[in-house]
Amino acid sequence: MEVDIKTLMLLFFILFLMLSIWKIWAFLPNKRLKDDDKTQESEKKLMRLMLKVIEKKDTVPTVEELFLAMKKDKTFDSKLFWRFNSNRLKHLLNSYYINNPGTTSIKGISQKLALSL
Repeated sequence: MEVDIKTLMLLFFILFLMLSIWKIWAFLPNKRLKDDDKTQESEKKLMRLMLKVIEKKDTVPTVEELFLAMKKDKTFDSKLFWRFNSNRLKHLLNSYYINNPGTTSIKGISQKLALSL
């Protein structure tokens, strides 16, 4: 039985393609990490913390002041939220604005919280 070069090339291509797919699949993360802060539960924790910090402030904080106040709060879990930064806070604020159409700023959130008391 004589095998021509095209058949050998096709067989090796298929073999190495299967090997490559297996290697990619083997190294993809399959389990949820313990410190994964992208889950809905952790988003809710951050949202509650943000609202609590805004509610405690006497004046309306800027984004940077809010960020620092959240990091200094005693309920802030620095091990879970080790990736928390000001961009993440801005994303959290935008998420709040989308879910609560009447608010467009931290001042609006503060006023809404004051009215709910």
